[in-house]
Amino acid sequence: MNNDGAIFQFRGPWNVPIEFSQSLIFLVLIIVGFNFHPDDLPYMLGFVAILLGSILLHELGHAWGCLVQGVPVNRVVLWAGGGFCEHRRSTSSYEDELIVAMGPIVNLTLWAVCSLLEPMVTSPNLGWVLAVTAELNLWLALFNLLPLMPLDGGRLMHAGLNRIVSPGTATRLTGLIGLIGVLLWLPMMAFAYFNFGFIFLFFPPVLRHWQMLRYAQY
Repeated sequence: MNNDGAIFQFRGPWNVPIEFSQSLIFLVLIIVGFNFHPDDLPYMLGFVAILLGSILLHELGHAWGCLVQGVPVNRVVLWAGGGFCEHRRSTSSYEDELIVAMGPIVNLTLWAVCSLLEPMVTSPNLGWVLAVTAELNLWLALFNLLPLMPLDGGRLMHAGLNRIVSPGTATRLTGLIGLIGVLLWLPMMAFAYFNFGFIFLFFPPVLRHWQMLRYAQY
């Protein structure tokens, strides 16, 4: 297992190695530095902690989906672009359905639980944590369900199409839908930034979707 670039490592649930990449420093600097004000620093750091915790739980959801199906997990890695769960063998479309779905399911569960608890608490600080956790996890779930590779939505769409059409047709359709999404991505980035202040560090891989459309190996 290659640990280059990891600034922190530990054994998580089910003895799965968890690594934090050096690139997370860059992510933290962007979040904390965006509209920085000294009074807002505790909230910015709290937001970072909630974000990283939510991504970690999302990836542990993928890891659980692997392990219950007998797929060994090499590691879970968090980096500036999100995270990934690395398993030791290739998986079938049927195995992928549970593995991939568990990430958004974890986020939606956190959203639901925190949304229910937030009105019940009297502490403003705890209320803020629950509200941010709920909103952030809903956003993470919806973002990950976009039908683009390598997001969970793209992988779920590909696995689902494999159930109803031939593997080649499923791959081509996934590539076509992904390329349409790529064309819409830049306007969506501009809209999100100017209306909500969101900055997307992710950009859909054009070459991968093009190769899928042509049914090349990917």
